[in-house]
Amino acid sequence: MQGEMFCFQCEQTAFGKGCTKIGVCGKTPEIAAMQDLLIYQLKGISCYATKLLEKGEKIDKSLVSFVENSLFMTLTNVNFDPNSHMDMLKKSQIMKEEIRKKASDEKITGAEALYNLSDSKEQILIDAKKAGVMYDEDLDADIRSVRETIKYGLKGIAAYAHQARFINYNSDEVDDYYFTALAALTDDKLTLDDLIKYVLKTGEMSVNVMAVLDKGNTETYNSPSPQKVNVNIKKGPFIVISGHDLRDLEMLLEQTEGKGINVYTHGEMLPSHGYPKLNKFTHLVGNFGGAWQNQQKEFDGIPGCILMTTNCLMKPRDSYKDRIFSTNVVGWDGIKHISNDENGYKDFSEIITKALELGGFEKDEEVKEILVGFGHKATLSHAETIVNAVKDGKIRHFFLIGGCDGARSGRNYYTEFAQQVPKDCIILTLACGKYRFNKLEFGEVAGLPRLLDIGQCNDAYSAVKIALALADAFKCGINDLPLSYIITWYEQKAVADLLALLSLGVKGIYLGPTLPAFLSPNVLQFLVETFDIKPISTPEDDLKQILG
Repeated sequence: MQGEMFCFQCEQTAFGKGCTKIGVCGKTPEIAAMQDLLIYQLKGISCYATKLLEKGEKIDKSLVSFVENSLFMTLTNVNFDPNSHMDMLKKSQIMKEEIRKKASDEKITGAEALYNLSDSKEQILIDAKKAGVMYDEDLDADIRSVRETIKYGLKGIAAYAHQARFINYNSDEVDDYYFTALAALTDDKLTLDDLIKYVLKTGEMSVNVMAVLDKGNTETYNSPSPQKVNVNIKKGPFIVISGHDLRDLEMLLEQTEGKGINVYTHGEMLPSHGYPKLNKFTHLVGNFGGAWQNQQKEFDGIPGCILMTTNCLMKPRDSYKDRIFSTNVVGWDGIKHISNDENGYKDFSEIITKALELGGFEKDEEVKEILVGFGHKATLSHAETIVNAVKDGKIRHFFLIGGCDGARSGRNYYTEFAQQVPKDCIILTLACGKYRFNKLEFGEVAGLPRLLDIGQCNDAYSAVKIALALADAFKCGINDLPLSYIITWYEQKAVADLLALLSLGVKGIYLGPTLPAFLSPNVLQFLVETFDIKPISTPEDDLKQILG
């Protein structure tokens, strides 16, 4: 299998074209092959499921959950464990046979539907070649490009839907759409125009699922409110929790309460400090480290434990491989995985014991605090102040600067841009892109903090709610607002976020640090012409273009 892979789903893909020997993320050709074949199986399952949906039959939620987890598992930097992939492939065949029986009176052709998984790993890896992105050399480049865009949007949606389902929230419309869209990716009769409709529909489903997750998080943990978070360390044993799943954090906080263990958030878990039902725990003491791509350096030999709940996981160094744990669909060969029981409960006793053994940090650092918790409810509670400040000329412009961060050097653009934003403008930020500048001092304007952290990547929904409410207040369209989107993308959740914004008709988004390799020149041209998407240039030139 060595050297026989092709993956271009993330922003750091080799030479901006595709990873062919090993993934820049650390994905091996073997993992790449199994992920390709797992998606191939999902497409096959979906060919049967759509026939049942067309007849008005409901699809079992256990199958929906399996498809969702499989999509999420193949997202960048989530799972690198061959055994987990083999387990999911075997399950996919069982699921396929079950749904095939249910749709037995339907005439279904197509390689993905008719394929059956082999019993031997060796044959599975050979079969995986036909599931590769570039296997069909005769496929029109634009068709391939749009199909891949839909697929990556689905992976992003699955990540958010997985989070929502874990706290018992879901959208039946999104659940059914997985099957409809995956089956469409196998349909050679669909034209480019047909597939572009699916691209925009995927954006609609992304808005839908973010609304569901927002509802789930705010109803379960109350709406975020502004909170100061210490970004330096405290003395004592500790666990660092990374990722996005608030339910995992809640269970960890419940199980560590009164045990003398400090809990730090990391990466995209930082916004959880804004939720009242989580920040009531006094041993949730702060946030550790920066964005996900610094984890190898920051976790190097730390005297505590790490829990990875969702992406982004990098190859653990030997200095902390014995103290990093994974859960949900996250995994790396040789690290401990914590599963949930049938009620969703997880037993964190092993990680707790290990954290106590390690002893933790020896002394407190000086407290340094940053502000989080400006979700749509908190921000819009100041709507009157904001609207009046704009009308009075005190606030000139809003910039949404955020998205998925990564290691590429060109990403200092986002720090420089934030620093150069004039003092009479407000910066909204979300996702891990904010780690480029969220520890800098931005001061206030019109009595409001100039930097408003509105949350995780899925809180692009908060940005949309804020924008729509302001458009309503100013009695104008969303594109007439003094609001610009400066988006950084890395993986497939960013694809779902971008498609969500496009489906709402948002135009003029600045996208960087590079454009996706999976966009063919013609598809890119279509997006530029239809939505005025702009590749970033320099902060100076882009600011000049925006502010005039």
